[in-house]
Amino acid sequence: MSYTSSKAKRTRKSMASSHPIHQANENSPYGDLTREEFYKKHQILHKESFMLNKKSMKIFTQSWQPDSTARLKGLVGMVHGYSSESSWLFELNAVAIAKAGYFVCALDLEGHGYSEGLPGQISNFQFLVSDCILFFNSARAEHPKLPAFLYGESMGGAIAILIGLGQRNEWNGIVLSGPMCGVSNKFKPLWPLEKLLPVAAFIAPSWRITFMKPPARGSYKEAWKKQLVAKSPNRPSSGRPPAITAQELMKTCSYIQRKCHELEVPLLILHGEDDRICDPEAAKFVFESAASKDKTLKIFPGMRHQLIGEPNESVELIFGIVISWIEVRADLVHVN
Repeated sequence: MSYTSSKAKRTRKSMASSHPIHQANENSPYGDLTREEFYKKHQILHKESFMLNKKSMKIFTQSWQPDSTARLKGLVGMVHGYSSESSWLFELNAVAIAKAGYFVCALDLEGHGYSEGLPGQISNFQFLVSDCILFFNSARAEHPKLPAFLYGESMGGAIAILIGLGQRNEWNGIVLSGPMCGVSNKFKPLWPLEKLLPVAAFIAPSWRITFMKPPARGSYKEAWKKQLVAKSPNRPSSGRPPAITAQELMKTCSYIQRKCHELEVPLLILHGEDDRICDPEAAKFVFESAASKDKTLKIFPGMRHQLIGEPNESVELIFGIVISWIEVRADLVHVN
């Protein structure tokens, strides 16, 4: 089912050149500006804090919203991918959505960014999902009348799907960018090494799997954006996942493929056709299996895993689609 409106078309047009990726360079997502100057330029109110999760670990959280008295259109909870963070390059997507009139919030997953935890090590995927639900529930409690959406990239897409399965009818839509619905054969361990993952995860959970490529390799088409990601102060020294993490990622993909038919929330799935990390065919399977009556799948020829890693003109196109899609569904909630 597809919705269109003149307002959505106007939104897409107005957002065509507003994604802050234009300020970025190979050294900083804020370009030649300081972080404070960057927020001022884009008229964004930014806040950051820490929360304690159920394991008493400090989890970094932050939010962005328009620095004005205009009524907020909705809330968007964002989840980053593996070996990424809610700041740096990912933050530019959050600012792009906030500029369109939304309260946007995100957290650094355990073991990522400024949050506590062993770097990149995921012993139980459900811990990440629980942390996201805890944080997003608190954000939604502060804005109870706003329509609420999820946006997940890569592994964050898998988390968004699991939240959607667990919190049925509580979200007005989910946007998935290169979601981890299945690991590409070009990335995951070759058979029979894949079958040995449970043994490796049990015997040496922290072993960095040398036969798996770092996720960032080949994810960004633009070389300067790959350089920018590498310069993040929070970037892990090794992008290769520990054995226990690889095992959890594979198990999560299998679970999603078994349960995705129960998804009923409106879905927008965006995927690069040349994604070498997350399998576009797996995303297509989730799309076709989902029970959602309102669902859209867009696979972009020639694009890779990280859509923000494409040329800036493509980034503008993609986020015009994202914001228009959210806008239409937020309007439906306000009208009803």
